[in-house]
Amino acid sequence: MSVAFAGNSTTGTSRETGPLRVMIVDDSVVIRGLISRWIGAEHDMEVAASLRTGLEAVNQLDRINPDVAVLDIEMPELDGLSALPQLLAKKRDLVIIMASTLTRRNAEISFKALSLGAADYIPKPESTREASAADIFHHDLIQKIRHLGARLRRKSAVASPPLAPASPAPVARSPVARPAAPAPAPASSSGSVSTRPFSTQAPKVLLIGSSTGGPQALMSLVTELGAVIDRFPVLITQHMPPTFTTILAEHLARSSRRPAAEAVDGEPVKPGRIYLAPGGKHMRVTRSGADPVIALDDGPAVNFCKPAVDPLFTSAIDVWHGNILSVILTGMGSDGMRGGKDIVAAGGSVIAQDEASSVVWGMPGAAANAGICAAILPLNQIGAKVNRLFAGDRS
Repeated sequence: MSVAFAGNSTTGTSRETGPLRVMIVDDSVVIRGLISRWIGAEHDMEVAASLRTGLEAVNQLDRINPDVAVLDIEMPELDGLSALPQLLAKKRDLVIIMASTLTRRNAEISFKALSLGAADYIPKPESTREASAADIFHHDLIQKIRHLGARLRRKSAVASPPLAPASPAPVARSPVARPAAPAPAPASSSGSVSTRPFSTQAPKVLLIGSSTGGPQALMSLVTELGAVIDRFPVLITQHMPPTFTTILAEHLARSSRRPAAEAVDGEPVKPGRIYLAPGGKHMRVTRSGADPVIALDDGPAVNFCKPAVDPLFTSAIDVWHGNILSVILTGMGSDGMRGGKDIVAAGGSVIAQDEASSVVWGMPGAAANAGICAAILPLNQIGAKVNRLFAGDRS
């Protein structure tokens, strides 16, 4: 049975004002009720419908016209993965967040969903009676809906700017100026922040941090970094739960054609491989004698994340000092900014992904607005820049 709430359900592009309309699609009445209560408590979102199957979602999409759909993977009649392309065919700008329990099969399906157009995924707790697990699910889900929905509206505003009265003479624009959009303030645009010079010290390690949109960005980036991986260690922290990081490491190995795996506590850090922070643990680097080694940390979340980027960035300074190049990719929040500040203070460099190519310009935007970045680049230009820097370029 579906429950639809009153609101603007006109078919077409998403509304640019008013609460985000969220469609919940899950065969569990408990999960539907839980998510509905959470969304109902937020001022900037509302439940557009609560549905039991993917088939109901496809059939009722035109009438409901949501901005965001939270789509379960395992459902009767039509599962989430099968419903996904049908929903996007009917409403191409629909933001779809896949929800699944933490199994290897569901992790693999979630990665498949990302390649088919899902905006993100979220792991559901196996039991909502576990307060800490439910709290994390609650926080992460609301943040994903809010940030991904806001990005959709900014894109809609840029794609369809309001009509302006005719002017007797056109206003000259800079070649890099962007169309006006009402959403972000100028300080949030990657085109309006200052950069600093790259370090004169040669990098000896590449550190990468990412979150929302990160899996796709990482798999794209590592395809271009073969020469760097062969000669230098590459360490990555992606905000992701256990099991999902196992699958991500396998995808990174296939994309890079280099060894990639979840890091193991105490293992040496050497060139020729990618080390990925395992879900549920922070990855740090320390020394064992003269050699750098992995140190996994089961401490509390940092920046609401575990693993978090800041612990990796900060710990690496004691090992490589200023010979560090760090890259902050798409993601919500500000994780990586404080660690990036420490790296720059030690003599290293930070590159941030630009706003236009980021799924969410939270983490890279925080670093850019803090003034710590030597470059703010589209994803498709980061690999080439990293290669040049490790080959000796210092500009």
